[in-house]
Amino acid sequence: MAQGKILLKPGTLWTSVKEQTEHALQCGALLSIPTDFEFVEQDNVRFLVRILSNLNRKKAAKEKQEKQSATSGQEFNPFLPYEKDLFVTDISDTHVCILNKFNVVNYHLLIITRAFEEQESLLTLEDFTAMWACLADLDGLAFYNSGKTAGASQRHKHLQLVPLPLALSGPQVPIEPLLTAKFQDSNITLPGLPFIHAFAPLDPHWAQSPLAGAQATLEIYRTLRHAVGLDARESGAYNLLATREWMLIVPRSQEHFQSISVNSLGFAGALLVRNAAEMEVLKAQGPMTILKNVAVS
Repeated sequence: MAQGKILLKPGTLWTSVKEQTEHALQCGALLSIPTDFEFVEQDNVRFLVRILSNLNRKKAAKEKQEKQSATSGQEFNPFLPYEKDLFVTDISDTHVCILNKFNVVNYHLLIITRAFEEQESLLTLEDFTAMWACLADLDGLAFYNSGKTAGASQRHKHLQLVPLPLALSGPQVPIEPLLTAKFQDSNITLPGLPFIHAFAPLDPHWAQSPLAGAQATLEIYRTLRHAVGLDARESGAYNLLATREWMLIVPRSQEHFQSISVNSLGFAGALLVRNAAEMEVLKAQGPMTILKNVAVS
């Protein structure tokens, strides 16, 4: 497949994000979900754990989606068409950037394909081009939940991007103290992670040349997938995390630990619980133990 043309003008993304966020909040299109948070330590990582204070908005919207699907006989797709009030910018001729309607993290962005593709399909050169075009202007954590087992809530293919740091104190990404391997080799296994994974350094300079960066990242992605036993032709359930400096892939065995859902952000060291009971489960079991259970040992 030919590589898409980049439409995103360098140096404009962050301004567009802030302006569109203000607009979307004022018109009611952006329904941020308030949370409290605390840190829970295990295995030398201070996990950032958010606890939701109000899920009613998301629940009501999900019920509305299900009703629309039942009426039309087709599964509702919030990205086709996407809400105009959530639109941030065109990234390329294959991808656009929109705001995450039910954001827990401020300025949480979705990088979505213009045409429908399955969320479980393999990432492509176009996907990584769009990712690097955004990372060029916004120092963030990009991630991909491959399928429902990996925590994906929508079938339409989308990567996600949240600004760094994830927490106001400590490392930019809570899991980073374990990413201490020498940044020379690709396909590194990190001794601090008690589940199957593969890790590789990325070159921050690729942000200055997203087209070249995407090509190199695609090759690393294929190498990492092979390293963790994911078939070259079929996607399988996994989480992929990437910053300007590194990439991590983690195959998944299940979506939940008891009632706690885990997506890619869990493997960055940022977990989400819905209530005090789930927080007690998380503290009793330990966040790293939960990650081990939903990954593949």
